[in-house]
Amino acid sequence: MSSFRNAVKRKTHKERAQPAARAKFGLLEKHKDYVQRARDFHRKQGQLKILREKAAFRNPDEFYFKMQSSSTKRGVHQVNRDNSLDDDTIKLLKSQDMNYVKMKLQTEKRKLDKLEGDLHCLSAMAAIPKQNKHTIFLDSDEEPEDLDLAEYFDT
Repeated sequence: MSSFRNAVKRKTHKERAQPAARAKFGLLEKHKDYVQRARDFHRKQGQLKILREKAAFRNPDEFYFKMQSSSTKRGVHQVNRDNSLDDDTIKLLKSQDMNYVKMKLQTEKRKLDKLEGDLHCLSAMAAIPKQNKHTIFLDSDEEPEDLDLAEYFDT
């Protein structure tokens, strides 16, 4: 009997639409939308609970050296940057960077010239037009001069 009950097609219950009088309140929240919103809310609440517990069990004597170079402003973590470099040092560093870039550019140009030098043989060979060659195997010993190529290739 249970197999017959499972075979019978059941009516699918559809969720109703938003009544026209309540259209000004926006879309009607369906059950699956509510479930998704509730799960997201509870996930966020759980995360906040974990953070509160961590803050409650925090060791006030805890120290890291990074704490000396950072601070918080209105609860937002800020990294204090040390601007100890003077203008002369900055100019020196920039000129060293430029010299390094120029040196790398020269080495890459040398590599490129060397590769182009290796390719000059290939470009010379590419300039020579290639001759088409056909090898024709004859069944008999007739002279190749007697062979009509236009007739042989049907052109």
